[in-house]
Amino acid sequence: MNLIRLIILYLFISSQVQANTIYNLIKIPNLEIYEINNSNKLRYLYAKQPFTIGVDNNINCYNSEKKDLDQKYKIIQRNLNKYNQQFLKKINLKYIVLCQNLSISGILTAGIPDHKMKTLIIDIKFNSEHFERVIHHEVFHIINDGYKNYFDKNEWSKLNDVNFQYAACSTCTDKTGLYVYKEFNGFFTEYSKSTASEDMAEVYSHIISDKNIVEFKTNNDPILRKKVEFIKKNILKIDKNFKF
Repeated sequence: MNLIRLIILYLFISSQVQANTIYNLIKIPNLEIYEINNSNKLRYLYAKQPFTIGVDNNINCYNSEKKDLDQKYKIIQRNLNKYNQQFLKKINLKYIVLCQNLSISGILTAGIPDHKMKTLIIDIKFNSEHFERVIHHEVFHIINDGYKNYFDKNEWSKLNDVNFQYAACSTCTDKTGLYVYKEFNGFFTEYSKSTASEDMAEVYSHIISDKNIVEFKTNNDPILRKKVEFIKKNILKIDKNFKF
């Protein structure tokens, strides 16, 4: 009986130490390890219980059922395995947090990148139709945060028609659609028209996840062709061996 008690106590203490270690690394409570043995050394964590973070406690996310975690983890891992360890180290991404119903100030969002903490929070229940592409969209925000000099918003904006203007922020507009335009006219999606950084992220996400549509559409859209070239040129400045 004493041996069983000791084993239970050991497991409890180990779990607490593990939880405290994770919190000290990325400042997100209530997380546990999902998977850490990946070839690119990404650490996948999941919300065991709901958590609230942010300077104003305005970021919330909730725990998921195991079957949902297992299903979405396979999809997320497959997509993030496109990035090798060297590239992830250059862009400062190490921890992937899995939870659901992720929101900022009450607004639902697909992901929250934190370049300084090497962390990307992903809502595993976000729009299933565009889920895989959205993963790369959020990775681009990590990239952009670390290399803003390569992805200058003013330089990017000059690629558009002279009469086009972005909104002041992504939540300052109703342009939120993720469906791919049939007629692009310089943009892949409605969300691309919100801000320059979201436009870049949308272009990048299409480059990584849908090469066929990128090749087809850019052949007939000179603005999009310039945008794709801009993204590729500057990603290669970060890592000349990057594979698109």
